[in-house]
Amino acid sequence: MSTVIDQPVEARLVAAAPRMPSIPATLHYDLSDPFAVRMTFPAPATLEGVDVCWTFARELLAAGLRGAEGDGDVRVRPYGWDRTVLEFRAPEGTAVVHVRSEEVRRFLAATAELVPTGFEHLHLDLDHDLAELMRDAC
Repeated sequence: MSTVIDQPVEARLVAAAPRMPSIPATLHYDLSDPFAVRMTFPAPATLEGVDVCWTFARELLAAGLRGAEGDGDVRVRPYGWDRTVLEFRAPEGTAVVHVRSEEVRRFLAATAELVPTGFEHLHLDLDHDLAELMRDAC
């Protein structure tokens, strides 16, 4: 069984520069970071001209399918039944993208098969993480 899920999605860019009607993006989940998901945008869709990856809570993505969620740099909300809006805020500006809600649901279902919601803590290696923190502190 794979410990990584990568799902391509079509993101429709609503507000950002350079303006592109739709861009390929990837939703990513890794068992080694069970609480998080990542969404990566390719270089042509970014101001910097390099791939940009946003990391945020899997729970935020799931809750954003039902209602407006998020207080910080990443916000998620439904847009009707078939679209989900993800808003990414950075000092350089704000990007708003729409993705098909069904693609998000399929991605979340795949992540839940790998790590059921509420059982993420069972996949953490706290001893290893603490050792890494202590190593960096010296």
